[in-house]
Amino acid sequence: MLELYQYELSDLWLQDLDARGEYGYPLGRYWSRDDCHPFIVTVNGQLAGFALVDAALRVGSSGHWMDQFFVLKKYRRAGVGRAGPVGVRGAARPMGGWPNARQPRRASFWRKVIGEYTGGRFVEHELDPGSWLASVQCFSSSTGIASS
Repeated sequence: MLELYQYELSDLWLQDLDARGEYGYPLGRYWSRDDCHPFIVTVNGQLAGFALVDAALRVGSSGHWMDQFFVLKKYRRAGVGRAGPVGVRGAARPMGGWPNARQPRRASFWRKVIGEYTGGRFVEHELDPGSWLASVQCFSSSTGIASS
């Protein structure tokens, strides 16, 4: 699924395929580090998407970063995208705050999902690390209260 995700973002990430015809993505940290968490999204037992969460990347002094999030096209616009992040946040609840970053074309999705989850209590920041622009919504997953 990660290859499908990277294909969909290839116009933003400007990646080329390697010699094996793959984009490649370093996943090792999600199985070797305690602050990185892979999640699989399923629908009726079928693989439907994934989320990669990383606590090493953050806005401010605490929280977790939704490093990658993907739902197969077949399951989009059916509530799976909304249910996926809620399930991930539930699993990560003891971990505290939860920044999310997405490209501008996905920002409205995240604002809506996070707004519903927090009752509109989140703080949004704009990041521009040079190669892409991101809107980051920060909030506490344990209380649903905005955090910086």
